[in-house]
Amino acid sequence: MIRRGWVGAAAGLALAAASASAAGVETAPPGGAYRKFSELAPAPDFLPGLGTLYVDPRTLPQGPFLAYDHGGRLVSTVYMIPLKTFETHMRVDGLAGAGGAIDHVDIFYENGHPGVEEPHYHIILWHVSRADAVRVAQ
Repeated sequence: MIRRGWVGAAAGLALAAASASAAGVETAPPGGAYRKFSELAPAPDFLPGLGTLYVDPRTLPQGPFLAYDHGGRLVSTVYMIPLKTFETHMRVDGLAGAGGAIDHVDIFYENGHPGVEEPHYHIILWHVSRADAVRVAQ
């Protein structure tokens, strides 16, 4: 369960966040400096539960990552926050959804994976309903 203000209450890391009204991100591929994550790291093009990820390489490992469904529609904005950020009580703020409105948020632990090897938490800002988010799991 996530309480309002939780993210701002974690105590020093400011992340560069995508503008909530960023143009050109609604469908894949997004414009600007975003690159397909699978071209930057040994990862599949489509990650079940996340989708096809794009990220500005300068913001690795935290992101934001833009996540698209099989149809190329933006479904979420993902941040991968290192575990050490939480262990050292650093502040996590500035998390914004590139797709505008946030329907719901999921947070889960990852022990590490190609491209983001250190243990971290995925903070997923979903721009679609829970029912639509389930479709990204396949």
